[in-house]
Amino acid sequence: MPLTPTQTRALLAQLGVAPRRQLGQNFLVDGNLVRKSLELADVQPGDVVVEVGPGLGTLSEALLAAGAEVFAVEVDRQLEQNLRLTLAPKYPETFHLLEGDAVEHPRAGLPDTHPAVVKGTYKVVANLPYSICTPWLDALLGGPLPERLVLMLQREAAERFTATAGTAERGAISIFTEAAFARAATHTVSRKCFYPEPKVDSVLLGLTRKPNARAFRAATKKIIREFFTQRRKQLGALVRRAEIPALHRWLEKFPALGLDPRVRPEDVPLAAWVELDQLAGFD
Repeated sequence: MPLTPTQTRALLAQLGVAPRRQLGQNFLVDGNLVRKSLELADVQPGDVVVEVGPGLGTLSEALLAAGAEVFAVEVDRQLEQNLRLTLAPKYPETFHLLEGDAVEHPRAGLPDTHPAVVKGTYKVVANLPYSICTPWLDALLGGPLPERLVLMLQREAAERFTATAGTAERGAISIFTEAAFARAATHTVSRKCFYPEPKVDSVLLGLTRKPNARAFRAATKKIIREFFTQRRKQLGALVRRAEIPALHRWLEKFPALGLDPRVRPEDVPLAAWVELDQLAGFD
């Protein structure tokens, strides 16, 4: 069971850890959310699960007790050392802990050669700090892609990840996510489920990999990000200014794609971005 707020506060004081806002250190103190996370991820014995920011190990221990093999990355050295002393000895074969930055290690040290990565059967269950959620997900989407993600996010981040074409929240990360995953569930989470309480409510977001999941090429991602830095400008004008013949060929396809060159980046559907990713000559 998760620690209560009082127990969490006492343990952090014992470890000499003052929760840092810049690291998004809001510790889960609600057992129902732990169970809900495992349920949305459909965690089964033998599953391989990546966890970001295990903190005091509440979610980690639940995953391990359910029979999962867990690869976790923790940036806070004191918390990492505590887990190495308390949780690691209980699960020496199935708990793999890495001290480091999750953006640099989006799969928490899970090797490319691991059967779960090769087969695409690994899962991600994580309570993501707001400051790293977009760069971390962008790094993860570089592939190989997990079978399922269950992410605890601030509401704003969840809306950005799942924004559809034609909405103000639409951005590059929305496109990359939509290309690979379908939203399976969204569960609103009160700020009172954490210690210390964040200033905003959160969302437990479940995503499942699409049968035709696509990881965009790095060159395509770079161009899409550049378009969204000028999101209020017409896409046709942005393309014409770019001295890249492949982009001009893409613009010529707009009528067949049902697009007007005056369209803005946020209004372009996924199919058109996929068409861009399939073009050669700009990478």
